[in-house]
Amino acid sequence: MRVSVIGGGTVTDEQAATAEALGRTLGERGHEAVCGGLGGVMEAVCRGASEAGGHTIGILPTERRADANEYVDTAVATGMGNARNVLVAMNGDAVIAVDGGTGTLSELGHALDFGKPVAGLGTHRIDGVDGIDHVDTPEEAVESVEERA
Repeated sequence: MRVSVIGGGTVTDEQAATAEALGRTLGERGHEAVCGGLGGVMEAVCRGASEAGGHTIGILPTERRADANEYVDTAVATGMGNARNVLVAMNGDAVIAVDGGTGTLSELGHALDFGKPVAGLGTHRIDGVDGIDHVDTPEEAVESVEERA
């Protein structure tokens, strides 16, 4: 299964550790990780997935594949800026959010519009919006989307 992982480009050490553990869990379970291909949560999840032997895909906002973080196996340059967020959400069979700001919020909206199973680790809680399974650990996040995909 392909799992899109979304989250902030700038993160705390704790958020990076969570994203790396999430990537490791995805890789160990044979899932591909799709992300925005840059730093923060994106780099950490790719690092964890790569170290566990998983495949990583980065859908970049820029026109250059070389802009991807060093742990991206397949870089897709879009030249679309933040409009690429829709492609990140679309290309996963499920979506897991780790923290994040407004870009993550837009990706959550797209994921829900596409009917994707969504799990959240310390991410946005939106009154009146259903569909995000807020969990406490990377393992619970992966189990949540595995069960619902």
